[in-house]
Amino acid sequence: MATPLLERFDISEEAVRRHVSQAIAGADDGELFLEYSEGEALVFDNGRLKTANFNQDQGFGLRAVAGEATGYAHSSELSESALLRAADAVSAVKAGYSGTLADAPAGTNRKLYGDENPIAEPGFAEKAGLLQEIDAWLRAKDPRVRQVTASLAASWQNVEILRADGHFVRDIRPLVRMNVSVVVGDGDRQETGSHGMGGRKSFGEFVAEGSWQHAASEALRQALVNLEAVAAPAGTFDIVLGAGWPGVMLHEAVGHGLEGDFNRKKTSAFSGLMGQQVAARGVTVVDDGTIAERRGSLTIDDEGTPTNRNVLIEDGKLVGYMQDRQNARLMGVAATGNGRRESYAHEPMPRMTNTFMTGGDKEPAEIIASVKDGIYAVSFGGGQVDITSGKFVFACTEAYRIEDGKVTRPIKGAMLIGNGPDAMHRVSMIGNDMKLDTGIGMCGKAGQGVPVGVGQPHLRMDRMTVGGTET
Repeated sequence: MATPLLERFDISEEAVRRHVSQAIAGADDGELFLEYSEGEALVFDNGRLKTANFNQDQGFGLRAVAGEATGYAHSSELSESALLRAADAVSAVKAGYSGTLADAPAGTNRKLYGDENPIAEPGFAEKAGLLQEIDAWLRAKDPRVRQVTASLAASWQNVEILRADGHFVRDIRPLVRMNVSVVVGDGDRQETGSHGMGGRKSFGEFVAEGSWQHAASEALRQALVNLEAVAAPAGTFDIVLGAGWPGVMLHEAVGHGLEGDFNRKKTSAFSGLMGQQVAARGVTVVDDGTIAERRGSLTIDDEGTPTNRNVLIEDGKLVGYMQDRQNARLMGVAATGNGRRESYAHEPMPRMTNTFMTGGDKEPAEIIASVKDGIYAVSFGGGQVDITSGKFVFACTEAYRIEDGKVTRPIKGAMLIGNGPDAMHRVSMIGNDMKLDTGIGMCGKAGQGVPVGVGQPHLRMDRMTVGGTET
């Protein structure tokens, strides 16, 4: 069991509690956030072990919240002097302010993942050997393989949160990820494919032979599909989105717009629309941080609030936002367990966990068969979204033409262009095959990155704009 972080200070726990209470007294909210973390990353690239990193970090963040203002200070030094300097800094936010400390978050007895540190097993030599084996296996699989990049990453985060009223919670969070990327070539043409998987668990199932071979095979399959792809057409098409990872578009184009801070400040395309029809009937969007061992799940968020299954859009109507404690209080609603931060050096803010669209009643084959002339988007890469307007652009990393209800030629260079709220009204068929992604999501907001999950069933979206490369 890890050493309690409060014991790492050079003063007694009683003194730490006293300093925290004095720093936050008179504010509306606040906490001492303590963190110890370990991280490891191995990258095998182009026939050799290119990167092998291990790091440790620890520190605290102290926050006082007064109305809409926040005082925040952090340090990697767990000492009384550092804590007193932080307390002096955050106390400035309370000048001339008289608040009442908000009630502590509710408790929870559930645990969504184990405490074990995934970095320990398997050992370094075995991990490096596995990556080399993946490289050799892929090169033997097809002579067109020109480059293989395989990586393993793990982290172990120990978090403690202490409030001014003495409320104390702790969470230990493991996280692992495996990724395989392949470059294939034929003459002067080269294309790539990739596949990854991860979660809040040990490396066990990911380093099992059948598991890594599946990841490697998927990366190779996608690369070979792209090697045969023709230029994507540009224009307006009916679109079918695949299940799972394509939910990243929902995450970006809709999810961010449903975070509490954007709506409190009225900078979201969904601001002021509570209770209104913001998507087609049948569309239900959920953010659920309670799914065991998922990448985006948390037993408690970074303010100590237990995560929840939060329905955001129900049958097309906007019914909820994702909230941290500050924005929830200012909007007069309950916190939803979505207060997240990258590390002790960052303030919490409303963030997604695992965000997905629930399933409908259509068979995927039925959805594809309904499209006479369209595009089937199986996987997405990078994208850009403007939260205020809702406009988005997403690049397809695996896509096909649909002609007369049948999936035909693979295409490359397709860009899906639209507006989040408008796109949600264009959903005309929802599949019965909802699934989450394989555990690879990372979300950026205001300079902070946190692990997330996405998901959806197969969807049909009518008359969407596609940017292509066909001349």
